[in-house]
Amino acid sequence: MSGVKTVTAADRRAPARASRPRSLGRATAAPGLSGGARRGAGGPGVAAHGLTKTFASAQGAVRAVRGVDLELAPGETVALLGPNGAGKSTTIDLLLGLADADEGTVTIFGESPAAAVAGGRVAAMLQTGELIRDLSVRELVQMIAALYPAPRDVDAVLETAGLTALAGQRTQKLSGGERQRVRFAAALASGAALLVLDEPTVGMDVEARHGFWQTIRAAAAAGTTVLFATHYLEEADAYADRVVLLAGGRVVADGPATEIKARVGQRVIRATLATADLDGLRRLPGVSAAERHGVAVALTCRDSDAALRALLAQFPEARDIEVAGAGLEQAFLELTGDDGVSPAGAHPVGSDMKETA
Repeated sequence: MSGVKTVTAADRRAPARASRPRSLGRATAAPGLSGGARRGAGGPGVAAHGLTKTFASAQGAVRAVRGVDLELAPGETVALLGPNGAGKSTTIDLLLGLADADEGTVTIFGESPAAAVAGGRVAAMLQTGELIRDLSVRELVQMIAALYPAPRDVDAVLETAGLTALAGQRTQKLSGGERQRVRFAAALASGAALLVLDEPTVGMDVEARHGFWQTIRAAAAAGTTVLFATHYLEEADAYADRVVLLAGGRVVADGPATEIKARVGQRVIRATLATADLDGLRRLPGVSAAERHGVAVALTCRDSDAALRALLAQFPEARDIEVAGAGLEQAFLELTGDDGVSPAGAHPVGSDMKETA
């Protein structure tokens, strides 16, 4: 099977897995990317309210999703993050109509998920699954595009996905990163108004990842709504208009990455300081933790102003001083609970038996 999911109405009865994407700011649309993206621009994008889902397991009932509310505007890029077992994949299944919610409602561009899927407004790129063998890259992308009512120009898609030189290559001859680009090209060629991308840049090198996100920016600028899941938190930080953070089946944070990072009050002071011992640094006012990396030190601070004054007073030889707010990774760990349990006391990570992403 191809790694690109062509979601059909019949799939609502199958236990298939779906993925997640994003919208990248506002860039100039690349040639051929306007396609069917604008077809969903008239109404709301994705709207989910009060979603719940419970599964039976040998250990008893597993509450995978617990009252999730989520809205995506047309043309918006949203990153869906969370530890394993947070409910991400189950939430995506509910959004795409691949599973039925116990409670709650979902609409996609003002329609039911089944109607949006049947109308060709939704395409999903899966992380796993083999591409169909013995087809060229062009043949595979053309085949997928032909399944949709308003596909994009295949040549333009191959160009924007960086696959023009590989158009005649057989799919079984591709590297891991090249296969990911083909999966993305096939999803993009659909012309769907909603792209759902699951770990889309796994296996790509740095250059390919950069090109991929530039392509997503162009698709979002043309009106495509993108929901993506990733374990590369720097990608969510750099490219998502919004970050939705799940833990224990609940939304624990939803907003721009800057806003989520600001919810974590700690700051980090970094300095070149070869002489100080860590115990002395940990005793400075406002410091909650200290680490050494060669001649550099990093102080995690509850009160960075007090810590900085004390540092300069006791260690005037400190130089190359930097003060930074919490990163998205630190906010992720604090808001989801770095011990694997969500802040609201929800079930431990891994107890959602259906969640694998």
